[in-house]
Amino acid sequence: MLVWEEQRSMAWLVILLLIAVNALYVVAEFSAVSLRVTQLQPLAQHGDRRAQGLLKVLQDGAALDRYVAACQIGITLSSLIVGAYGQATVALQLVPVFERLGGLQRVAAHSAAAITVLVLLTVLQVLFGELIPKAIALQFTLKSGLLTYPPMRLSLKLYAGFLKVLNGSGLLLLRLFGVKPGGHRHVHSPEELDLLIAESHEAGVLAPEQQRRLHTALTLGERTAGDLMVPRKRIAALDVSTSPDEVLRRTISSPYTRLLVHQGTLDKVLGMVHTKDLASHYALHGTLPPLREVLRPLPTVRRGVKADQLITLLREQRATQALVLGRGGKVEGLVSLEDVLEELLGRMGDEFKPAMEPTHA
Repeated sequence: MLVWEEQRSMAWLVILLLIAVNALYVVAEFSAVSLRVTQLQPLAQHGDRRAQGLLKVLQDGAALDRYVAACQIGITLSSLIVGAYGQATVALQLVPVFERLGGLQRVAAHSAAAITVLVLLTVLQVLFGELIPKAIALQFTLKSGLLTYPPMRLSLKLYAGFLKVLNGSGLLLLRLFGVKPGGHRHVHSPEELDLLIAESHEAGVLAPEQQRRLHTALTLGERTAGDLMVPRKRIAALDVSTSPDEVLRRTISSPYTRLLVHQGTLDKVLGMVHTKDLASHYALHGTLPPLREVLRPLPTVRRGVKADQLITLLREQRATQALVLGRGGKVEGLVSLEDVLEELLGRMGDEFKPAMEPTHA
């Protein structure tokens, strides 16, 4: 009797150990596919070897494929072994119990014991080998990934032959079905990122203003110069024939450092003048120069140009503003880097501008 009890205890100890192995592989798999490179980089830079190794895996699609495949092999093997071992030990140990208590024949008792053990092991495996480990991995992703990395390195070596055969077979089958193989990549679409931002706000991680700014940043690429520009009627500009006295008065009273210069109408923009150039000339000569002498070029863009393209153009042109043209080359407005920043950050104050300044240049 004592020997039978020891055998039963040993059998359950082995089963629990196999379930724990299954749980380890589940944690490793969910951690690997949930971790982000940005979570590991600070630790890797401070010399954490586990973080450095795991970071290399995440940055290499093929390596991540092998890592996940090793987890799946471990899960499959541990599940098969726990089932077979349970049937060979616990189920056989229960046969006499069903014969004695249920009054069953040997064959019927054996079937009943096998079904009972199968159901019990399935419940244990799903609960303690799958669901709970998955929840832990998703909640403590970084810690789980780092803790499971050393045993996973050993598993990768042990399963190296299996991985080559299975991965090679899988890739071959994918090609036969016309599917282009691709490694695991941690890439989110803008829509998915926006959803993550919204969830972070709901969880209290992001303040409402932070959520708004991040949402605006994600959708900024959809905004055009026409959406961001200051409309034509609000542009502050000078006619090239404006008298020096009037130019001086307008320059002193204007809150802007750059003023458009046109000839006749705003559809014939010649460029812009910087008040610094006018002030420097006035300080040296006591008079203002002709506007044509201090003109600076002004880039032009179509109203349909996207915000990210606009920023690139302004950077290449070493400019902060651009004239927005519509159909037929008609001036529709003026757009600047400040307009893009205000789209992201909201209206920015300026000690030289009234709170509700209607014009822009």
